[in-house]
Amino acid sequence: MQKEVSQFIAGDPLTSLFLVDIGVWAFRDLLLEYPERVKNIGIFEPGTISIAAGLSLSGVTPVVYGISPFIVQRSLEQLKLDFVYQGTGGNFITTGASYDFSTLGYSHYCPEDVMTLKTLPGFEILTPATPGQFTTLFHACAKNGLPTYFRMTDHCNKNEVDVDYGKAKVLRQGQKGTVAVWAEMLDAVIEACGGMDVSILYFTSAVPFDYGALRQYAGRKLVLCHPFYEGTFSDDIQKLGGGLPEICEIAVPKKVLRSYGTKEEKDLGLSLTPEAIKCRIQDFLDRA
Repeated sequence: MQKEVSQFIAGDPLTSLFLVDIGVWAFRDLLLEYPERVKNIGIFEPGTISIAAGLSLSGVTPVVYGISPFIVQRSLEQLKLDFVYQGTGGNFITTGASYDFSTLGYSHYCPEDVMTLKTLPGFEILTPATPGQFTTLFHACAKNGLPTYFRMTDHCNKNEVDVDYGKAKVLRQGQKGTVAVWAEMLDAVIEACGGMDVSILYFTSAVPFDYGALRQYAGRKLVLCHPFYEGTFSDDIQKLGGGLPEICEIAVPKKVLRSYGTKEEKDLGLSLTPEAIKCRIQDFLDRA
């Protein structure tokens, strides 16, 4: 991510980068080389979003980098009024994902980010889970004039998948059901589905949503696997129309996450390990 953003800033004088006291060391050279366009504003996310919006309205394409809950929730009003209402674009790259900051507690968790941003009309929501996927998606839409959220994770997939902006990738086709998976859940799903006769669709985009792929491959039984709050894609499923498939959702339960520990320990406690996913999918497929 650092390399792509640095090249983006260095290659275009009508761009800017704002940090909120995170990532400063990674972008230290950029801060020194372009002090008029690259700033560490500090722990002031709402104000940073507003500054970025002002520059966007003047023709500059801004990039803001911060922690998920502080960009999505602390600054939601600024995203809504300064970007969506004004009809201007910018790029919001976050770290932390659902609970990557697993030892820092509920203030640093954000499994609700995708669900929250889906309430803002026209806001793009992209969920790359490898550096290569970020590169592809960033190049595709960094200057498209829309507000775009790039949800990054520290727990990247080991299975690298070439992706296209706004499109799901068909990784496998089967007969007994379809598993639609997002972001860093892919590795666990591939392991869980070993030996199962199922299709696997991999999504790196929540908005735009690839309704066409889901309509084509959903079949009679559909499993949604994602690292966001349960219900994040309920409205999208309803929009499929016609005879809806039977659905099983494997996601973060919509509850206050009070536990600490490692990412792996949290996955275990939330039944999001490959073993738990395998059992839930198999039980669902075996159900008459």
